[in-house]
Amino acid sequence: MNGGRFLLPVVLSATFVQLLNVTIGQIAAPAIQSGLGAGPGAVQLVLAGYTLAYACLLITAARLGDRYGYRRLFVLGTAVFTVGSLTCAAAPGAGWLVAARLVQGAGSGLVAPQVLSLIRTGISPERRPRAIALYGATMGVASLAGPLVGGLLLGADLFGLGWRAVFLVTVPVAIVSLAGAALLPRTRGADGQRVDWAGSALTTTGFGALVLPCALGREAGWPWWTWASFAVAAVTLTCFVLTLRHRPAPLVHPSVLRDGTARRGVLLVFVFNAGVPSFTYLLFLHLQSALGYPVLSAALVSAPFAAAAVLGSHAAPALSRRLGPTVLTAAALVLASMALALARLIGTGPGRLAALPVLAAGGAAFGLFTAAVFALVLAGVRGPAADSVSGLLPTAQQLGGSLGVTTAGLAYFAPADGANAAFGHAMAYEAAVFVLTALIALPLRRTGSGPVRSRPGPPSKTHGWTA
Repeated sequence: MNGGRFLLPVVLSATFVQLLNVTIGQIAAPAIQSGLGAGPGAVQLVLAGYTLAYACLLITAARLGDRYGYRRLFVLGTAVFTVGSLTCAAAPGAGWLVAARLVQGAGSGLVAPQVLSLIRTGISPERRPRAIALYGATMGVASLAGPLVGGLLLGADLFGLGWRAVFLVTVPVAIVSLAGAALLPRTRGADGQRVDWAGSALTTTGFGALVLPCALGREAGWPWWTWASFAVAAVTLTCFVLTLRHRPAPLVHPSVLRDGTARRGVLLVFVFNAGVPSFTYLLFLHLQSALGYPVLSAALVSAPFAAAAVLGSHAAPALSRRLGPTVLTAAALVLASMALALARLIGTGPGRLAALPVLAAGGAAFGLFTAAVFALVLAGVRGPAADSVSGLLPTAQQLGGSLGVTTAGLAYFAPADGANAAFGHAMAYEAAVFVLTALIALPLRRTGSGPVRSRPGPPSKTHGWTA
């Protein structure tokens, strides 16, 4: 396994910039709209295009990695992402920017499932739980860093680039990851393994039909096509699940449906991410649109949340070994308490000062949860289901985030007696999501995910190694 010591720096740096791009565009949206003279619908497509392409490709990309090799797909995806980022920064108009964001998202979708697979096959069993915890922490911190980094770049206006710097900032890291990919262990694809193109068509159609109305529906006033799109998503994804057993090489191994930890773990990641991206999005929205904070000031208010998330993720491996899935329940309840406290604090000047330690406590809980959840779920999944979960967990994360931003937005924009009451509605939604997360995490102790211990065993039989 030459290159194993370089694996984590390479794949985690790529993971960071790709997850950063999910949220960094949100804070740049007003600047993009004014800079390009784009309408609200075009700006929404800029934000939605990345997530749309990202989510649609994840499950298919996981199987392509099995077929053609994880390193090969990692290199291809990182190259596509880099080209998309450069094109975003140079886009002369809104149409170009939307297309470039689709390319960016497609690159991220190709890379994301390869990261977990490279960790599972390229890192020794005794080091694997720590590596997976770092992977989860990287994903969590990157999603929080997006608005903060975007706010700092927009406030600094480096070289007069304005919003274009938001897309350029990821390019150097992506190039370093691309160069470092030569040091990754070379995985040999399974020559006899077929790709389930029918299943790929169903999942791509289903996820696209789910994400698109979530991203555009509220701004468009929920026209008929949004509901038709939800119906298409329900039909195609149901068809995908019902026909899994009857296809010779399904994208998702049917054993996932029988594995209690796999099912509950995917649901847990989905529900949790219906809360966190929407929380940071609504906090920035409220601070800027309702309270009049400049973009840089709004970014700095969230700094305690992001900084404490790093500390929480650092403590996650030791706490997970000692307490097992109990840490997930505890972290989710702390986040629910944070949301309820912020609903009362954020509306006044003294309250916003008192909210800073509350945000820090929530950030520590967020870092703990994200760094622990992937390791705890994967520790309890056995056999072929583990390979499929490598693609399903990032998919659940992206779909949960898309649905959560929409649902939390509906709560925030519902009729209310003033902006602070509207924020209270949104925080009530967040608290409910995190309480539900805590409840879903409880039975993990009974489905085999005890305290994390390394499991000996070879990589999946579908993978081989060459020098």
